[in-house]
Amino acid sequence: MLIPFSTTLHVRDTCLCLHVQRAARLLARRFDIALKPLGLNNGQFSLMMSLNRPEAAPMGAVAEVLSMDRTTLTAAIKVLERRGLVETLPDPKDRRSRLIRLTNEGTSLLSAALPIWQEVHGALDDELGAEMAPLRKTLLAIR
Repeated sequence: MLIPFSTTLHVRDTCLCLHVQRAARLLARRFDIALKPLGLNNGQFSLMMSLNRPEAAPMGAVAEVLSMDRTTLTAAIKVLERRGLVETLPDPKDRRSRLIRLTNEGTSLLSAALPIWQEVHGALDDELGAEMAPLRKTLLAIR
């Protein structure tokens, strides 16, 4: 069955997933460019920020915060591990499970990245204005 071009246009103009993905790519690119001098991208920054906690984090908890599957998270962690920014260790409560934490080098790099994130985020908030508040609330509610 041939799908009419008018259907293509309808999906292009109304698909929430398409529009959110497009916006996410555009926003991600801005943060990627800003964080590039530190050798980080926005995904790595978010992952490292999710590990900025008093105790090492279980893989499942980090995956949930980032809405990532464990396989994708494991691949992302390996990149940061090779750079010495994070480390994984066995969970003393369950030796089959792994915990993740920032290294001292990771904490230092995250501290250097935070002002960059704050500047880009502040500029985006200024550009998008008050309209962002309801959108942010809606996006936070999606589970």
